[in-house]
Amino acid sequence: MPGVSAPESRGPVVAIIGGGASGTLAAVHLLRSAAARQYSLRITLIDRYGRHGLGQAYATTHPDHLLNAPAGQMSALAGDPDHLIRWAGPEVTDGTGFLPRQLYGRYLRDTLSAAERHAQPLSWVTRVTSDVVAVRRNSDGRPLRLVLADGRRIDADIAVLATGSPAPALPFPVPRSPRIIADPWAPGALDAAADGSPVMIVGTGLTMIDVAVAVTSGSRPATVHAVSRHGLLPRTHRGPPPAGGSPLWLPALADPAGPVSLGELMWQVRCATAGRPGNWQQVMDALRPFVPGLWQRMPDRDKRLFLRHVARYWEVHRHRVPPATASRITALRGTGQLSVRPGQVTAVDEQAGQLRVRVSQGSGTVEHTVGWLINGTGAATDITAAADPLLGDLFARGLARPDPLGLGIDASTDGSVLDASGTPSSTLCTLGPPLRGLWYETTAIPEIREQAAALAGRLIAGRQACEHPGSAA
Repeated sequence: MPGVSAPESRGPVVAIIGGGASGTLAAVHLLRSAAARQYSLRITLIDRYGRHGLGQAYATTHPDHLLNAPAGQMSALAGDPDHLIRWAGPEVTDGTGFLPRQLYGRYLRDTLSAAERHAQPLSWVTRVTSDVVAVRRNSDGRPLRLVLADGRRIDADIAVLATGSPAPALPFPVPRSPRIIADPWAPGALDAAADGSPVMIVGTGLTMIDVAVAVTSGSRPATVHAVSRHGLLPRTHRGPPPAGGSPLWLPALADPAGPVSLGELMWQVRCATAGRPGNWQQVMDALRPFVPGLWQRMPDRDKRLFLRHVARYWEVHRHRVPPATASRITALRGTGQLSVRPGQVTAVDEQAGQLRVRVSQGSGTVEHTVGWLINGTGAATDITAAADPLLGDLFARGLARPDPLGLGIDASTDGSVLDASGTPSSTLCTLGPPLRGLWYETTAIPEIREQAAALAGRLIAGRQACEHPGSAA
């Protein structure tokens, strides 16, 4: 079986599975840490679609797809919060603006290239386009062998699972039809839906907003029906918090080691919000850095209650949209080009090139005839149901296991993947969305860049310590 060739290096080979934001930030921080220590390293960055540095989130080319966080929060580099602002130059006047996502994708690629140039000639990145379908323990040479969908293999010392969120599945049976788009972010998936036919989007969160913006643009704008169980839309960013406000304090933050119950925490957040009438966003943003720690302290039964009854309300307040995007959605709703309703799809049939979608709304049922049905439900919430051959292989072979909530991959707090017996791996690690069960808030750039920096420091310091025992490294 052929392998993937790469420049020779005396140091270890780190295979990063996933070339989106998580994988790119992992590679950037590995290169920067290696350069700082004058350490030799070889990185293989593997991306399914060849969108290295972009991934699903930043591969869009639509100019109205904006970042959902201000530029001042989106630096790729831990410890350098103004890095993006300096790179963007005249594109931003301060850190409060919302950049186009395609521009941010260029930024990630440029940052990776700059880190690579700085780390050469000791360290290199090889970009590979393929799917990883299996990971095997290797008896000869390097400890891991990655098997690619095209039959190639990559031998590595360490594999980083930067696979992002598992692709969602529609939560109801559907016929096989090219008019049903299960993954709107697959390359070219929305191209055909620009024919002006009516569109039904399942889900009313951030994915729905992006899809609605895309299919209502151009010369043949569509009419869009969006439906979800609650019919809730993400809230809007209102700008920076007022100057001189008091810092957030909750009783739950006074004892960072003690347990915390969901009911008590919700009461405390309500009280803090009541003390800042009109500025609930300030409470949400101030709470954000503490969420991973609070999540760790919450018993599993309370976490399950949160996921079942509270999560959707948290998401629409926590993950907000830029004012320009909110204005676009308001305009579409005002003209009737977009309708948003609570309900559940109960049946889908295809007849004569059109889809009939029946939606249960309250005590009645409404039937829509549309040209396209698009899955906008966002990230899957059950990793065991994900149709991902790599995850299936890892779980089946006991090299990894789902976290207790099934949100992602079980891991130790430093990102080491836990095997079926709960033992941390010395060769498999992960970061970003796969750690959702561990930290919950782990899908945004601020969290991922900190994880990437910590992971890089740990991996390179650990390798140096193994190669030079007793040294100060």
